This record gives sequence, C-alpha cells and structure tokens, in this order.
Amino acid sequence: MSKPAIGMIGLGLMGLGIVRRLIDTGHTVAGYDILAEKVADAAALGMRPCGSAAGVARASDIVLVSVTTTGAVEEAVLGEGGVASAGRLEGKVLVDHSTTQIEATTLVATGLKATTGMEFVDAPVSGGPAAAANGTLAIVAGGEELAIARIRPVMEQLGLLTHMGPVGTGQATKLVNQALVLTNYCVIAEALRLAEAYGVDAARIPGALAPGHAGSNLLPVLFERMIARDFAPRGYARQVLKDLEMLNQAASERHVAMPMAGQALELYRQLIAQGKSELDAAAILSLHHKGL
Repeated sequence: MSKPAIGMIGLGLMGLGIVRRLIDTGHTVAGYDILAEKVADAAALGMRPCGSAAGVARASDIVLVSVTTTGAVEEAVLGEGGVASAGRLEGKVLVDHSTTQIEATTLVATGLKATTGMEFVDAPVSGGPAAAANGTLAIVAGGEELAIARIRPVMEQLGLLTHMGPVGTGQATKLVNQALVLTNYCVIAEALRLAEAYGVDAARIPGALAPGHAGSNLLPVLFERMIARDFAPRGYARQVLKDLEMLNQAASERHVAMPMAGQALELYRQLIAQGKSELDAAAILSLHHKGL
C-alpha cells in the first residue's frame, strides 16, 4: 500500500523536524511557510515547495500544521489562501500540531468541515524539534475515530499518539502537559541555583536523583543546558509565555485555581520584559543570576 502524501504548513523548528522525519521514513512532503527562507531550508531536505496553504492542501492527503499562535492557525486554515480556499477536500484530514485556544480550535474545525468537507484533528505535540526529527514526540489528539484511524500510521512515524476524545481534547491535554512542564522549568532553575550556592557538582545531580521521585526525563536535559548556560533555542521563551497565558485564561474560564502555574507565568513575563524572548525557555535561570 502506498503511503499518503503529506503536507506541512509552518516550517519553523518543529515543522522542519517533522518534515525531516517524514522524508526519512519514505513519505513525500509538500510544504509552505510565510517566510521564504524557511521554505528553502525544508526544500533542501527534499520537500516540494508550495505557494500557499491551499496549494499544500491540494497536493496532500493529510495536511499537518505547526505554527506559533492561534491567529496563525486561523489564517492558515480559514484565511486568504488558506486550506479552506482550496475547494472541496472530502477524504482528507488536517492535523493541527500547534498549541492553540480550545474554543478557536473547535471553530476552525467546524469552519473547515463546512467549507471543504475535510476532517480536523487537534494534535498538539511535546518533546521539541529533536523529538520530532527522531520520531519520539508525545502526540495528544482530539477528533473523530475515523479521522484518527486515517492519520495514525503517519503519527506513529512521529511518536506516540494518544486519542483523548473529540476535537478540543487534544488542546486541553496539552494545557495539562504545559502546567506540568513549564512550572518544572522554574523549579529546576531554582534547584540548580541552590546546588551551585552550596558548591555541589550539579552535573552529578540528575544521576544521583534518578532512582527517586525527583528523577525525570526533563531533569538531565535541562540541568545540562542550565549548567552550561546554553540558551540557544530548541523552542522560544516567547512561546512558553504564550502557552502560560493561554493556560491561565483556560483555567480562569473554568474557575480552576493554579497558583504554581500563575507564578511561572509571572516569571516568564519578567524574562520576556528583559528582552530574552528569542532564547530557549531554559533562560528562566537568568532571572536568578546577574549578567546572564
């Protein structure tokens, strides 16, 4: 059986990693980004460039979207030159890997279906660009059973797919993930500061704590970056702030108190106010150290 043709809208750090992985696993990929240099980078991997999101939809059986904001998703799908302007697309599926507002996700899904007949799955991912390229992403998906079944073989090339329920539940689950991970960034930064203040060889801490409850897959990766003061972006601090703002809004709408996530939000607001939006989220350590 031939593999479905894949489209990729959004060719930033995550999108490029996904394109690399899909080409490496034998898929044909067509793609588009509003920035020509990003298209050129992906084309160098073997991706077929398209001139619009609509062009990607026409060329593909399954269209993946990975952009940075809710507005960007709305524009890519329902805007001028977007997927919905490509005509009738029955039998095709759009998979949104972005992290976006839940209400907007359901509205985009409804608009796409009404306009084109295309199915929609919200499937935000966790793990970062390296996990995308290695096929080890965590993918949490909301959508109809038949749409999930159609995309599953492709998603399994990218990582572990878990079907969470109807459209919107993927985004809700991603907010749970962000509450756990992004507050942990702040806690790990404080822990490293404590270790360094007492002269502990911090590089030994992840291995020493691995058998206990403090061990995690995030701790060794993040400690290594923070110890080295390596804040080159694997993702961007501005994206973390965007997700924390979204989490805060979603929690407020359901009257859920999240004081720890609220503190993380304030810390990342401070970080961005210092002009560090383009650094990695690990740069939250710099709030504790003058000169970083």
